[in-house]
Amino acid sequence: MRLLVDSGSTKADWIAIDEDGKVLFTTQTLGLNPEILEPEDIIERLNDRFDILQNKEKATHLFFYGAGCGTDNMKISLSRVFQEYFSNAIIVVEEDTYAAVYATTPKGEKAIVAILGTGSNCSYFDGTILHQKVQSLGYIVMDDCSGNVFGKQLIRKYYFNKMPKELALIFEKEYDLNPDSIKNELYKKANPNAYLATYAKFLIQHKETDFCKKIIFKEMKYFVKNYIRQYENCQEVPVNFVGSIAFYLKDELQITFDKYGLQLGNVLRRPIDGLIAYHITNK
Repeated sequence: MRLLVDSGSTKADWIAIDEDGKVLFTTQTLGLNPEILEPEDIIERLNDRFDILQNKEKATHLFFYGAGCGTDNMKISLSRVFQEYFSNAIIVVEEDTYAAVYATTPKGEKAIVAILGTGSNCSYFDGTILHQKVQSLGYIVMDDCSGNVFGKQLIRKYYFNKMPKELALIFEKEYDLNPDSIKNELYKKANPNAYLATYAKFLIQHKETDFCKKIIFKEMKYFVKNYIRQYENCQEVPVNFVGSIAFYLKDELQITFDKYGLQLGNVLRRPIDGLIAYHITNK
């Protein structure tokens, strides 16, 4: 049994396949980002899913692609947790960008591959090797154009009285904006980045308003300038995306790319289906 996992900070999609690629089961856990979770938190989230708990000794391979796995220390730390839990499995841990590459460039074409979800990332795939010029420092410092940055922007503008009154009234009805509640989520609970990203739904729902358009296009400009333009051939190869932010704001991405002379390639909400095809081909 091979377990394929695509994990962001908010959620992780799991698919178990046999040697022929037949799907044995699918499930979803909360995100398993080693940068913001302790090992016991990760184990708790695994145990919370019966399919995973029941089959952990049957797994022969675990291919985990996750947010927060961009450094050797995080890969080693998470691998140790998984090796103890899936005691009979060969463990492979890679950053989530690899899942995005395998899903969006199945034939191994050259492309820039980006993630716009709870967090954000951007790499260049030369057809064989993944190259990354910007090392992510996490949601507090980076993550341009991500769900958590959009959430932070909305909360700030609401509290600084910069949100139009009619939108603010809707915002108040949809979210608990009590300052104690917000501070509790941000400073006392796990996954503050995932909490912030829950507000991005509001931005997407109201993306036709001038207020939301300004936030969206400003962040997209930052993402192009700070991430995509790091690569000298950015106008010569397609830029593929995975993630809910990219998926639901695809039209806005196209407008931004037209402005900067960039090629918008494949845009997928989730890369997990593409991983099945990749791992069947590359046993």
